Amino acid sequence: MKQPAPPRRRAPLWRATLALHAVLAGACSLTKLPEEPPALSDMQEPLDLRHEPEDEAARAAMPAGTFSGLTMADARDTIAARLGEPGSLTIAAVVENSPADQAGLRVGDLVLEVQVGREQPRELRRPSEWRQLELASEPGAKVVLLVDRAGREARAELTLVPRAHPAVRQPGETYREENRVGVVFRTATEVEARSAGLGPGGGVVLIGMSAKSPWRAAGLQYRDLIVAVDDLPLLHPQDLLATLLDSTRERVRLTFDRDGARHQVTAQLSARAHEMSEVSIPLLFSYEAGRGKSEWSLLMGLLGYESTKAAWRFTLLWLIGFGGGDADTLLETDS
Repeated sequence: MKQPAPPRRRAPLWRATLALHAVLAGACSLTKLPEEPPALSDMQEPLDLRHEPEDEAARAAMPAGTFSGLTMADARDTIAARLGEPGSLTIAAVVENSPADQAGLRVGDLVLEVQVGREQPRELRRPSEWRQLELASEPGAKVVLLVDRAGREARAELTLVPRAHPAVRQPGETYREENRVGVVFRTATEVEARSAGLGPGGGVVLIGMSAKSPWRAAGLQYRDLIVAVDDLPLLHPQDLLATLLDSTRERVRLTFDRDGARHQVTAQLSARAHEMSEVSIPLLFSYEAGRGKSEWSLLMGLLGYESTKAAWRFTLLWLIGFGGGDADTLLETDS
């Protein structure tokens, strides 16, 4: 006689609970969190400010200064280091038969100190300071450099000679700061920097601002040339970025030029606003909002609603849907 099959054992309730938990956890983790904040939606950047002014003729007419044969570069090899560590210079190029070449300077030398004539030795943090030194010195001036060469100190002396032609024009760069003040700025041209008393590479020009930027509220305008931050000369745009990255600061003192006149203002720093952008109860309810768009659904999509700045849509039972949006004409007005 055939024996009846033994009753199938039911899986323990805790196993089913764990399986459901794993499914729900997987559903919740499908959306990857953004690693960077979104771009500011109210950033205003006038088109006519995107390009540098055409001032090459004016640059060629400015005094060319002196020539050393040295090209300096920032010794810090990453942007993070340039924003967080003290500055220093390294020799990036030495022109053959130049005063620097005759003095025995080499590519890769780390510049520790510079002394011009009988002045006190000083450290240089940015290449713009070396260019300012060449422009401000007279031909025949003696310059002594203390350098670190492969871990050993060396001293070299060179004599500056007249520069026959202007230095090669350096390409401009654009920077965005969207976390503390909401501004866009570019490097100043050589004409702009030298007119403000800075070396080529120093200073920044405002070319964009958020509608809610605290700098706009403080009175700054497009085309303002920022020359100093907290009374320290702005030798490179990254110096400004480093100041704004300091989370302990609540305000900065800015010195800027506008229409040939110098001004100073203390400007507040702000912070990113936060908003609820996503709510999810798997299989029951979900909500998500982004820039100009929001969406929610109930009961695995049984009911759904989606809207943007221009249109909206409502769905029922996955099949029935209706919506509306902006037309391609403006409303008529009473004349």
